[in-house]
Amino acid sequence: MACVLETPLRMSVLSEVTASSRHYVDRLFDPDPQKVLQGVIDMKNAVIGNNKQKANLIVLGAVPRLLYLLQQETSSTELRTECAVVLGSLAMGTENNVKSLLDCHIIPALLQGLLSPELKFIEACLRCLRTIFTSPVTPEELLYTDATVIPHLMALLSRSRYTQEYICQIFSHCCKLRHWHSCGFKSSPQPLLCANGPDHQTILFNHGAVQNIAHLLSSTSYKVRMQALKCFSVLAFENPQVSMTLVNVLVDGELLPQIFVKMLQRDKPIEMQLTSAKCLTYMCRAGAIQTDDNCIVLKTLPSLVRMCSKERLLEERVEGAETLAYLIETDVELQRIASITDHLIAMLSDYFKYPSSVSAITDIKRLDHDLKHAHELRQAAFKLYASLGANDEDIRKKIIETENMMDRIVNGLSESSIKVRLSAVRCLHSLSRSVQQLRTSFQDHAVWKPLMKVLQNAPDEVLVVASSTLCNLLLEFSPSKEPILESGAIELLCSLTQSENLALRVNGIWALMNMAFQAEQKIKADILQGLSTEQLFQLLSDSDVNVLMKTLGLLRNLLSTRPHIDQIMSTHGKQIMQAVTLILEGEHNIEVKEQTLCILANIADGTTAKELIMTNDDILQKIKYYMSHSNAKLQLAAMFCISNLIWNEEEGSQERQDKLRDIGIVDILHKLSQSSDPNLCDKAKTALQQYLA
Repeated sequence: MACVLETPLRMSVLSEVTASSRHYVDRLFDPDPQKVLQGVIDMKNAVIGNNKQKANLIVLGAVPRLLYLLQQETSSTELRTECAVVLGSLAMGTENNVKSLLDCHIIPALLQGLLSPELKFIEACLRCLRTIFTSPVTPEELLYTDATVIPHLMALLSRSRYTQEYICQIFSHCCKLRHWHSCGFKSSPQPLLCANGPDHQTILFNHGAVQNIAHLLSSTSYKVRMQALKCFSVLAFENPQVSMTLVNVLVDGELLPQIFVKMLQRDKPIEMQLTSAKCLTYMCRAGAIQTDDNCIVLKTLPSLVRMCSKERLLEERVEGAETLAYLIETDVELQRIASITDHLIAMLSDYFKYPSSVSAITDIKRLDHDLKHAHELRQAAFKLYASLGANDEDIRKKIIETENMMDRIVNGLSESSIKVRLSAVRCLHSLSRSVQQLRTSFQDHAVWKPLMKVLQNAPDEVLVVASSTLCNLLLEFSPSKEPILESGAIELLCSLTQSENLALRVNGIWALMNMAFQAEQKIKADILQGLSTEQLFQLLSDSDVNVLMKTLGLLRNLLSTRPHIDQIMSTHGKQIMQAVTLILEGEHNIEVKEQTLCILANIADGTTAKELIMTNDDILQKIKYYMSHSNAKLQLAAMFCISNLIWNEEEGSQERQDKLRDIGIVDILHKLSQSSDPNLCDKAKTALQQYLA
């Protein structure tokens, strides 16, 4: 019987709860304005810290009525203000609460409220807007829909310290980046893309954000200073225009970078130190501050290293490591300095042992939180290791010699968190640039196995870095090359060349190019079969020059050693000659044409393959044309073709020499033997000797 009664009992409890909430909503409809005001105040007190009550009131339709009262000109300022406060409190509940408020078009109503002359009401509207815009479910674009909103918010900055705090907070949460380098390694955690149209940084910058916010850094209110600082960090990120402007801004006679450096001092709150370090980092990466400037080398970098110590909170260690990874990502000298600052490489190994049995966390809630977010530390450590090891062989060696490092990377490649997997692959990619490590640590730990597993099923952002790493593991001196081939890599890489993602196409063809270098005939045949002639020529007509260059590189590697050249040209000769003709006729850069002529030189080195050139008058005329080209590289590449065709010791050389003499090649060789370029001169003389022999 208990089961039968269970549902009605629940309904009864729910109806009681709803009934207890209903009288709050009913009072909003009282004809007496004073009773309505008191009802709103009572509602405000009832919802504070009570998510269940908030949800009930939303279900019972409190939001449309509160918004109606807030927008009525006949409502008193006090009533309108209290309505904004209650709505702000409702927004502080769950994400579903925020979605319900957005469905009721709360943002236009609150933005309209900002036109009021009453400061208290404006502040209440801004506080509510701040709460809504800082929720992850709110589209930032809603702030930019009406072009009059941003200038009005700029004007309100001067009204009070509360308007300053809330507006800066809104700006820093609603400033998203439009341009994003999906293939690049961006260490720092940043907002997502914004929609089409001018990006948010540009809109805020054009409406005077820098000038309007700069003086707030000298505010007596810590919260205002902090929110202004956060604004500058999101405005400066990857934005040379904003960063160059910030460098020259004066506040009370001091330049902004100097103010940021002061905020880095150890006696300042950690949040302030971290955010000012971000500002200086982003200005440096945007080119506004030199990487060897004292404010970077002696202030910003050491401050960020300090944030990585185990005395700091988890969030601070994550943010410190990610920002430092971004700061040093492209600068070799900063990587070297960071690697010897405060034993950073060893310090990062603690990120993998957190929280340990000796953690100083006595707060159970904190411990629970940190256990759930320990993966954040691991991904931050991998990112920083990736940046540290990007260029220097000694640093890579130190990283790999860190306790259980390769095991940690291998484990990271199979973690459930996508962020950890991506960062572990980035770290592996950085370390895979080392010839020494490819031959030792990478082989000892068989890292190719988990890497191949990652490549089987992963989002594009992981695939891009994983396939770049695979390119390095397929270099001829890498012991991993053979087992990777045996594990079905050719099929996987051929499929990558068909991807719509440009970086994946490049990496797929690049890896195949490395695979084909000095490879056996069978591997070359497998590549050609896996790629198909149709796909190969699709790649040769790709609009991206990197794809084209890597495809030509693949062809050049396939067409090496005589038996291989003759074999491939006997089956694919017609199509390859057609592709070569099209490229030499097309509007391509010097490097592309040079690579194409080198392919012709390889074909000319074949025993039977060279006849495909000798019987193609169009190709012969093109070789002749490039021998007289204004670019020495193209002349030299064309000369290699001729040398291989006329070499005396090979069968049929006399007939080939005669035909080439008839079309004027010898005359050009005589001219080139007088060239001021020593390479051209020597090559021409060597070729002429073949005629005299």
